[in-house]
Amino acid sequence: MNENIKVLMITSEYPTAERPMAVPFIRRQVEFLRKEGIDVDVFHFEGKKKLFNYISAWWRLRKHTAGKHYDLMHAQWGHSAVLALPKRIPWVITFRGSDLEGIIGKNGARIFLGNILQAVSKTTGHFADGVIVVAESLGEKLKRDDYSVIPSGLDLDKFRIIPKTEARKSIELPENKKLILFAASTIENPRKRYELAKSAVEIVKERYDAELIIATGVGHDLIPAYMNACDALILTSVHEGSPNVVKEALACNLPVVSVDVGDVRKRIENVDGCFICDDDSKETIAAALERVLESDRKIDGRDSVSELDERKTTRKVIEVYKKALLKNRVTEGNLGRRIKINKSSSEI
Repeated sequence: MNENIKVLMITSEYPTAERPMAVPFIRRQVEFLRKEGIDVDVFHFEGKKKLFNYISAWWRLRKHTAGKHYDLMHAQWGHSAVLALPKRIPWVITFRGSDLEGIIGKNGARIFLGNILQAVSKTTGHFADGVIVVAESLGEKLKRDDYSVIPSGLDLDKFRIIPKTEARKSIELPENKKLILFAASTIENPRKRYELAKSAVEIVKERYDAELIIATGVGHDLIPAYMNACDALILTSVHEGSPNVVKEALACNLPVVSVDVGDVRKRIENVDGCFICDDDSKETIAAALERVLESDRKIDGRDSVSELDERKTTRKVIEVYKKALLKNRVTEGNLGRRIKINKSSSEI
């Protein structure tokens, strides 16, 4: 029974009082796991690219888990798993992008610290009993082939179709312009390449009365309104894993124009009215946006993401948990402690 599985989830990103809108997909996964009967204890830390913060978090985790028992540890991002060293219980790790792709600096190039992040993440992945990647391209970077591809899920009850006029009125957007949506946690992240998106839209403005709508710092509950209010979503990132904004746009039948990153090609290649750009030039991106605006219609994208219903992806995650527990039940007798499925078994 699921309700007997107790999971310690370690994550370097989680909503806080200061950042309530951060990583809603992690919070949503926790909520749906709990609905399925999984007992999830979340430990959030902020590494901020500083070794001292990791050392401090390692000690805090010991205090947090003192006297508690868990069946397994689930790390969000590969580097989060280092806090669970030395390994005493089964590990499941979800790799989400930057942990295997690296970090982009202000000059648009990958930085040395990102190389360290990649090395640490690949090392923790070697010790994991279950590996989840949000996109196939990430799995290809690991030296193992027993990973499960499980993208972040969608709350399809929230991301639903809303009439465009109604959506624009609800968030006070102009009714008669062509609106192109750029959605990101911040435009300051060089990986997202906001300036490239802005430059492409400036070209579009030569032909259309268009406006770039920037959805940053927006409550996640309002994102469906933005998706339904706009005429296209633009994605210009240097790299991604499985970008949630693309899946959310498809759920709202919003056309997507994107550079070729992460699993976006797989998501939109069979959706008429969406476009993967042949290169990353502003002219190419602008041309694709103009094709979308010229057609002036919604797409039929919702069916393409029906498999990503959060209830379905949550059950897939639980299957990874159970396989990791079963693996340890069979192989870890030499540690003097046999991990039993659905039984509390070990302190961290």
